[in-house]
Amino acid sequence: MKIGFIGLGNVGGKLAGSLVRNGMDVTVFDLNSEFVAQKVADGAKAGESAAHLMQLCDAVITCLPSPAASDAVVREMLPYVKAGKIWMEMSTTDAEEVKRLSALIIEAGGEAVDCPVSGGCHRADTGNIAIYAGCDRATFDKVLPVLTHMGRRILHVGDIGTSSTLKVMTNYLATMNLLSLCEALTVMKAAGMDMGMTYEAIKMSSGTSFVHETESQLILSGSRDVNFTMDLIQKDIGLFQKIADTHGVPLELSPLMIEMMTDGQNRYGERAQSDRMIERLEEATGLSVTAPGFPSELVDDEPEERGYEVVPKR
Repeated sequence: MKIGFIGLGNVGGKLAGSLVRNGMDVTVFDLNSEFVAQKVADGAKAGESAAHLMQLCDAVITCLPSPAASDAVVREMLPYVKAGKIWMEMSTTDAEEVKRLSALIIEAGGEAVDCPVSGGCHRADTGNIAIYAGCDRATFDKVLPVLTHMGRRILHVGDIGTSSTLKVMTNYLATMNLLSLCEALTVMKAAGMDMGMTYEAIKMSSGTSFVHETESQLILSGSRDVNFTMDLIQKDIGLFQKIADTHGVPLELSPLMIEMMTDGQNRYGERAQSDRMIERLEEATGLSVTAPGFPSELVDDEPEERGYEVVPKR
């Protein structure tokens, strides 16, 4: 299968890299020509445009920063969609929007897959990230071999749009966890706790989480660079709030979280790294919530393995 990949940013570049590393026939395109050149040096081919990739490839993957970007790319590809062509949307986007764009692809004779990822850039870099795939079963079976070169655990979630709904939920939870960790770590620092010991105490407890075991290390090292920016978090938690509003669920924590993230953006910039939210509390207390011995960047130390389908309990 010939694969096209559009969008070589923090996540997309790593996902495309996994395909190239595993010997797939990959043609890439990005508005940033340096990103394209880097992937070509690794073994990919350079595409001329989104339209060119849809003409050339069997499946075209998009991993883009906004629903508007996905809309523009799909509309450029649409005249070249026909039977046998597949669009795979790996961006984190609005469920209704991905359903709308997928309907255009299907109406033109192609197939569509809503397949966002979850698990952090460091796992995207090693092919160990998790992937949700929303599409019919026949299409899922076609793309599963491609997905297993990019992710460790692949979950077929049913209809298109379901993946995007689940993905913004997981990002909502991750962000809530990040903000609560910022408070917990700062309070422990103020109480005179050793921060290395505090990290281990949380890690071995009922209070641990994926966010703690990854992002707390970047907070404590002082790097605060998780490769995920506040504008992307605002997009995701805003989408989650939209789902709640649509279904009449009166949330209390979500609006507060959006308010806190907005304050963080006002202080540090719209595209500041999300882990810099700890600095709001450092400024308020005069404390430095850091400790020696923690890494400045995350590295996935699990060996790369071919992915597999996860079957939910029913």
